[in-house]
Amino acid sequence: MKNIGVIGLGNMGRGMALSLLRGGFNVIGTDASGATRELLASEGVSIRASVREVVSESDVVILSLPTAAIVAEVVSGADGIVSHPKAGMVVIDTSTSHPDTTRRLAKQLEGVGMRMMDAPVSGGPKGAITGTMAMVIGAADEDLAAVMPVLEAMSAKRVHVGGVGAGHVAKIANNLFTASHLIVAAEVTRMAEKAGVPVERLLQGINAGSGRSFVTEHSFPTWVMNGKFDSGFTMKLMRKDVRLSQELIGALDMDLPLVGKVAELWAKSSDTIKDEEDFNRIVELGTRA
Repeated sequence: MKNIGVIGLGNMGRGMALSLLRGGFNVIGTDASGATRELLASEGVSIRASVREVVSESDVVILSLPTAAIVAEVVSGADGIVSHPKAGMVVIDTSTSHPDTTRRLAKQLEGVGMRMMDAPVSGGPKGAITGTMAMVIGAADEDLAAVMPVLEAMSAKRVHVGGVGAGHVAKIANNLFTASHLIVAAEVTRMAEKAGVPVERLLQGINAGSGRSFVTEHSFPTWVMNGKFDSGFTMKLMRKDVRLSQELIGALDMDLPLVGKVAELWAKSSDTIKDEEDFNRIVELGTRA
């Protein structure tokens, strides 16, 4: 498996493509944006104009796309991957998508002799370009074993959580934790500051105790307290992921009131925080006019 196709060369796809190049793979890619295609061509990726061309020249195809609807279009839409079957090919979806969509697409691909697995990623653009991302993987054991060298070139941690679709369940859960932790951390730090405890000292105490999380240990010092807000992940994307969690909970016919409130707050944030802003800006919810 030396020829790896990458469909979607944005912030995450670009990083994964460059990590694969460093790993010794031949990377063949495409993107909806002509400017993005030109940039990646200058960085050593073999650029093609269509999904069909990428599939025909690749042993494995990686998807890095913003929504489940776009993933479905690329896989099963007009002139999508299903229309150009290549026996034995594995399609790896690294997007954050809906598990039911993934399972449906996997069946369609199996019908034409191809396989699918979901391996959504964490670590942001920095993790993608340095090959230090974490992956939660939904796949058959044999498919995972076959593509493991490819995944190892892109990531530092890989957790196999179940069959196809399970990776997306785990990623939705992960992002829902992050979305919740940001809101709680913002409120708790405001409470402590008003009570006379500096945020820096508060977080030192929390991070030495049981209340610590990625948000308190990493997000606040890296992107919030210094005012940088430049994680590379937008409000629009996190709002989409929170909506995915509500769709999944609804499909499971569950009542989860705290999670419901978190989703309500993320939806309401669109009144004051624009889609293109960094997702860590949610900590400013309620403080903006």
